[in-house]
Amino acid sequence: MTISIEYEAEKKLELPYETIIKDVVEASLDYEKCPYEAEVNVILTDNETIREINRDHRQIDSATDVLSFPMVDYEAPSDFDHVEDAVEDYFNPETGELMLGDIVISVEKVEEQAEKYGHSQTRELAFLVAHSMLHLCGYDHMEEEERLLMEERQRAILETRGYTR
Repeated sequence: MTISIEYEAEKKLELPYETIIKDVVEASLDYEKCPYEAEVNVILTDNETIREINRDHRQIDSATDVLSFPMVDYEAPSDFDHVEDAVEDYFNPETGELMLGDIVISVEKVEEQAEKYGHSQTRELAFLVAHSMLHLCGYDHMEEEERLLMEERQRAILETRGYTR
């Protein structure tokens, strides 16, 4: 498994962010029963940069906590059955790993939201990674039923590794 982490923000999180990110990525893939070694890229940035990315990709000109850029097209969430039919589209030819996609997280939002919701920055970072990993596995939360399913899966993933409120 390849988990690439780039830290581009000036503000530093005073926590073992690499360990947390890798732990939650692995927990998410285990929980979703991904049958492949996978590749995930994570960028930790600031509010201004994530605002620009949000504006450019979603036409929403405001900072957000996390953005997900899935590389796999799913018929149903975490249905990996079809990916071998398009190896050239979904697998890194050098490593053979399934390219799940990219996660962009605002370090400032990690701090702000941890304080706002009354839990640790560790828990907030873990939550944002779990949330984004579910997006990379094909989940969404546009409908109420989808939102409730994602919330339940996020909670379960975090509990498997002890990231509770």
